[in-house]
Amino acid sequence: MWMTIISLLGGPVVKALIDAYSAKLKAENVDSKVAADLAANEIAAQTAETTTVTQYRMAELGYWYEPDKLIGYCVTVYFAKLLVWDKVMGLGSTDPLAGFAATTANLVVSFYFAKRGFENVARIIKR
Repeated sequence: MWMTIISLLGGPVVKALIDAYSAKLKAENVDSKVAADLAANEIAAQTAETTTVTQYRMAELGYWYEPDKLIGYCVTVYFAKLLVWDKVMGLGSTDPLAGFAATTANLVVSFYFAKRGFENVARIIKR
């Protein structure tokens, strides 16, 4: 009964820790104790690694108000209005961008679509 409640609350990691600890308690000889200790240490290392990976991903994403993201939001709003409001719904007319604004908007869109591809290529080359 307790195992069911704990598995619902804690998930597989807590269940594995409890199983490793119970195996350690039940171990009668030195080999079994060593194996149980290694299993418990491995689970602890996996938990620490998962926590570290989560923190790294959060740090990699950054904040919503960084300059490159703010410019991306502006271009997104412009193109959303242009495509959805003006073209699809036919409810308005937006002047086309020209000069520096058009070049900047195209670069921003290119950056967001090409960024992941360049990152993947760089990751492959790094290996």
